[in-house]
Amino acid sequence: MAASPAASPPRRRRPRDGSPRRGDNRKPRLSPSPSPSPSPDRDADRRRRRSRASPPDRDADRRRRHDPKPSVDNGVAKPNKADDPPRSRARVSDGEEENGRRARRPRASDDEKEGDRRRRRPRDSDDGRDDRRGSKRDRDRDRRRRRRSPSSESGSSPDDRRRRHRRDEGSKRREEHRGREERRESPERKEPTPPLPPPPPLPEMIPGRTGGIYIPPFRMAQMLRDVEDKASPEYQRLTWDALKKSINGLVNKVNATNIKNLVPELLAENLVRGRGLFCQSCIKSQMASPGFTDVFAALVAVVNTKFPEIGRLLLVRVMLQLKRAYKRNDKPQLLAATKFIAHLVNQVVVHELVALELLTVLLDNPSDDSVEVAVGFVKECGAILQDLTPQGLHAMFERFRGILHEGEIDKRVQFLIEGLFAIRKAKFQGFPAIRPELDLVEQEDQFTHDMSLETELDPETNLNVFRVNPNFAEDEKAYENLKKSILGEDDEDEEGSDDASDGEDEEESDDEEDEEQMEIRDKTETNLINLRRTIYLTIMSSVDFEEAGHKLLKIKLEPGQEMELNIMLLECCSQERTYLRYYGLLGQRFCMINKVFQENFEKCFVQQYSMIHRLETNKLRNVAKFFAHLLGTDALPWHVLAYIRLTEEDTTSSSRIFIKILFQELSEHLGIRLLNERLNDPNMQASFESVFPRDHPKNTRFSINFFTSIGLGGITESLREYLKNMPHMIMQQQKPPSPSESESSGESSDSGSSSQSESSSDESEKKRRKRRKK
Repeated sequence: MAASPAASPPRRRRPRDGSPRRGDNRKPRLSPSPSPSPSPDRDADRRRRRSRASPPDRDADRRRRHDPKPSVDNGVAKPNKADDPPRSRARVSDGEEENGRRARRPRASDDEKEGDRRRRRPRDSDDGRDDRRGSKRDRDRDRRRRRRSPSSESGSSPDDRRRRHRRDEGSKRREEHRGREERRESPERKEPTPPLPPPPPLPEMIPGRTGGIYIPPFRMAQMLRDVEDKASPEYQRLTWDALKKSINGLVNKVNATNIKNLVPELLAENLVRGRGLFCQSCIKSQMASPGFTDVFAALVAVVNTKFPEIGRLLLVRVMLQLKRAYKRNDKPQLLAATKFIAHLVNQVVVHELVALELLTVLLDNPSDDSVEVAVGFVKECGAILQDLTPQGLHAMFERFRGILHEGEIDKRVQFLIEGLFAIRKAKFQGFPAIRPELDLVEQEDQFTHDMSLETELDPETNLNVFRVNPNFAEDEKAYENLKKSILGEDDEDEEGSDDASDGEDEEESDDEEDEEQMEIRDKTETNLINLRRTIYLTIMSSVDFEEAGHKLLKIKLEPGQEMELNIMLLECCSQERTYLRYYGLLGQRFCMINKVFQENFEKCFVQQYSMIHRLETNKLRNVAKFFAHLLGTDALPWHVLAYIRLTEEDTTSSSRIFIKILFQELSEHLGIRLLNERLNDPNMQASFESVFPRDHPKNTRFSINFFTSIGLGGITESLREYLKNMPHMIMQQQKPPSPSESESSGESSDSGSSSQSESSSDESEKKRRKRRKK
């Protein structure tokens, strides 16, 4: 197989003495390097001499390669002894081979020079490099093809093949070089880019919709001024688009702080013409942000006072939206619609009967979603329904109670109903009907709309679409006059008055700015937090109450900050695991020193009793013992007990525990006899009427039973006597005696009262005996 002429094997260096290397078992070159003379006889002679001078291992290797079938004996190839030349002839052939190699050196040096010239040639462009890569791939492909078919070029000598290959490669290289030179000399021809088409001119009059073209406000105002015919459809279209953008912008910007400023701007627009746009914008904005529903309801309430038909149109559309959501089971849309109606009821725009009818529909066939929507609706408008229709709200709560007892709804919804009952018991605290900043309309000036869910309603959707008005100019003038009557004076008069009083306004504004600068306050309450920290550390680091009182009195308190000392003392006491007498003595010392602290502790007593249901049992016990210590030492006046009303309806489990611990501690401090004397003091009976009620027998029995159950039945002796005599007193009040029978009735009444008292005392003794036996 002939090797490729392009890949010539590397030359091996001989030692200087000309002897062959030891252990040189490399394979011989299959194609000898070409001689400088191109004659075939000389090549054959040189080939013959090289074959005689080659070492035995090379001849054997060449013979194995060229001989397709070597002689094999038992699987081992036998070398041919006749081909094994003597060593003496190998030395001679080495010299001759050295001479032949010297003769081939000039040709090899020419090849190396040509290779150096190729390396020194500057690199071509990317196109030439790609061509060289392509030609190299072609050469590799040809070489592989020649190796597969060695007999295809058997007719030509290796020198001819190598020469032909080099000639072809050189011609290709010259053509590539010529093409690169031509590309360098000829400048690149760039086709001229066509100029951009001019922008389309802005139309002076847009006959229909703008088609997505944005018109700046100044350009729109200029177009409106340039129109000569103010009643043309084009002008009406432009004013309609401007009205739509203005109403949408004002409705989207409204909030609780700027509603008073935006209402005049909204009324300045033609709401009679854009009433459909206003209702559509309010409903969409409320759907997008339900948290601002009360703000949108307040805005509608203000507009409803001036234009009641707009309020009715909005209510009609909201009712239709509610019906549609209820039929489609669209819960988010239903929640938004019911919330809007609830706040319209709070603003007295919608009658309360609409709210009760809506609740009836939602609770008729209760499901989880419908009950949840009804609970949210009652939370939003329950406060005003409690004032307007307490009986109707009570009926709705009875229906809620029935649903809760049926137990067919989910547990989560049952918890929602229980939470609603708790909110009702707290008189809807945290769910006011109207926030103070949104109370903009007097109830007498409001127009209330009433409609049923069963009536057919017309949403008047044609008001959302532009229509040409033949009486456009007259309607605009009429609304201008109406706007002047609503907003007051004309704008020009206001400008004139402003120009006349510019100097005075500037002076007043300067004075107001100075006052505002002087009234800068720290809203972060950093000083207050630092004061509380100082008081807390002083209380906790003192050894006894005298040291704590001495240190706390050294703290400089500004007027009004005395309350912070009382609050921190009470908080520290409630945070302890068990009650410490240290806090009671410290509070007693402050009450004795300054009457301001005594009044502050009285306020703290009222506040803690009103929020007693929020305290844990441990905190509740500590607070009760603290106030019992102040009452027992007369540091706190006893008339604070007037804030406690001991009845079944007015007390909770937490408040009853508080009263129990308070009176038990007082009995331990004072003793049952002294406590009874204090409670029977005739000068203080007005303060104790709420603790020992005598207005109804039921409340009296509850008070007696309460104190008896906590082991303080001894302080209810006077109350028991009053309860015994109560029937006779009631009978005397119902049947006044005649003047003729006054003496006889007096004697009979004395005997009857004595007999009744004896019988009642006998009955009470029998009951006590039965209880003791049990």
